[in-house]
Amino acid sequence: MPPTNAIHVIHPYKHLGQWVFDDERVGLSQEPFVSGADTIIDHMTVDIPNAEDGFSLLFSANPFPGYDGEFEWVREEFDGNWYFSPALQLEGWLCPAMFKYFEQAPNKIYVQFKSILGR
Repeated sequence: MPPTNAIHVIHPYKHLGQWVFDDERVGLSQEPFVSGADTIIDHMTVDIPNAEDGFSLLFSANPFPGYDGEFEWVREEFDGNWYFSPALQLEGWLCPAMFKYFEQAPNKIYVQFKSILGR
């Protein structure tokens, strides 16, 4: 059963050149972002100092104060889902790990990319 939080937070970082994240609450370790999601992170973290060492990524199926990106559902493929950023004009695929956070693929995902304080 996915967590019931309306806003989720993970802390992606680069491992061997690949964006990954850990979330032991839901059983994920070095879960990679692939197929365009990694490129979107590159774009969204360009102004975050030392993002490769870790940053905070807040996300929700609902808009929230301070969100800085909106992604629209496009299609399902290989048990994952493609999302499109109108602002970036990029698509990214989210693997089935997204269902650790959502019961079903949301029509939109709202995100905020933030520096981790003290890093």
